[in-house]
Amino acid sequence: METKQIAKILKAPAPHMVGDGFRVHNFFPGGYEIDMSPFFLMDYGSKIDFSARKEPRGVGVHPHRGFETVTIAYHGSVAHHDSTGNSGVIYPGDVQWMTAASGILHKEYHEESYSLKGGPFQMVQLWVNLPAKDKMSKPKYQAIKQSEMAHFDLTDQGGKIEVIAGKYNGIAGSASTFTPIELYNARLNEGGKATFNFPEKYNTGFMVIEGKVKIGDREIASADHFVYFGNTGEHIVLEALSKSIVLILSGEPINEPIVQYGPFLMNTQAEITQAIEDYNQGRFGYIEE
Repeated sequence: METKQIAKILKAPAPHMVGDGFRVHNFFPGGYEIDMSPFFLMDYGSKIDFSARKEPRGVGVHPHRGFETVTIAYHGSVAHHDSTGNSGVIYPGDVQWMTAASGILHKEYHEESYSLKGGPFQMVQLWVNLPAKDKMSKPKYQAIKQSEMAHFDLTDQGGKIEVIAGKYNGIAGSASTFTPIELYNARLNEGGKATFNFPEKYNTGFMVIEGKVKIGDREIASADHFVYFGNTGEHIVLEALSKSIVLILSGEPINEPIVQYGPFLMNTQAEITQAIEDYNQGRFGYIEE
């Protein structure tokens, strides 16, 4: 089986704040011009210490339409509410998979007990595009607790692969997706090895959350770097040079036009205009600030 070649190893772009609670490095589409469809956006919140605060930091009410947000917690905890009545808390290791689709209002902020204590905070948020036929489907929400997450134990106490979506070595993740997506957390002990096989046409990237890893025979990537693969070959070998966490992303591209305007991700400008009108007319529901 042919090895999938690395196209680039990308360092974290300069950070910016989203609201007052999320300091993020936007790897794509803003930081680097790389094609990761069906993943449209990746904001990586590298580890930072927030001071204790009585009033939780966060992001106020904002709309979404035409895609899904996937939030993966590594340190800290986030509470959220949306206009369909869903709410919850994402603790370290948990995943929130929110399908905005036809449109919702949403807010997210540091969970109260974390905010009162402060401490390390580290997250990833992905925007997953939806195919045109599903963009106006009904919103939904999937809460994936780490304690309930399917995983595959590697040999020789090498660690484990947590399967969020897709399937690894016969172990299926619980997240339902609209297009084929493989999304895992590789939690590797020093010396641990894992192999991955993704179709050649899938867009693939590895986000190194913690530690240092070797990919293939010689390429080294350390924490806060994104490994972007080309669309040749299928086979990848990952080895941890120290205790590491790597977010694995791979998916079948959605080959449709994209028009983005702020929190709306549609196929045509007319659909963006309609989204703005629907939002202004209150058709996304209501949520308290």
